[in-house]
Amino acid sequence: MVKKKTCVFISGNGSNLKNLISNSRNSNFPVKISLVISNNKSAYGINYAKKNKIPYIFINTKIQNYENKIFLNLKKYGISFICLAGYMKIISTKLIRDYRKKIINIHPSLLPKFKGLNTFQRILKNKEKKTGCTVHYVNENLDSGTIISQKSFDILINDNENTLRKKTQRLEYSVFPQAIIKIFRYN
Repeated sequence: MVKKKTCVFISGNGSNLKNLISNSRNSNFPVKISLVISNNKSAYGINYAKKNKIPYIFINTKIQNYENKIFLNLKKYGISFICLAGYMKIISTKLIRDYRKKIINIHPSLLPKFKGLNTFQRILKNKEKKTGCTVHYVNENLDSGTIISQKSFDILINDNENTLRKKTQRLEYSVFPQAIIKIFRYN
């Protein structure tokens, strides 16, 4: 199996990146993490790239034409697939068009509910009975692309933002790799 050279975009702790790197070591997993891009110089997730000798770059999204640096690096490393794993920036329309159906994101809610930020706070405020996570294709609208995979769990009476975050992350660690396998099984 020829693995797809994949770039993971992160902004923070990188726990999903760590999980994807671990999965990519399996010979049957369809992607190889070949590049990590972060918009946050101090993102802890960069340590997983360093530890696993994966090239990584910092993109200052506050400067003009920063997207050119993204495109140059995607081309340089032969990237054909992109995973957004806690990347807290909007992806450009040009990147979405150039990588149509080749960019996926994991979101900590059961989309289409609770798109965007402050997800757990809004879930609790809305007194939801269930929550979970969604892997979806990225399109021009925030958290609105075609859903690839979704898993849920029941919200308990004593759950708070922190417990929901932890439960959701645990679920993400199985859902994200399963969604990637599903994508390449049918392509």
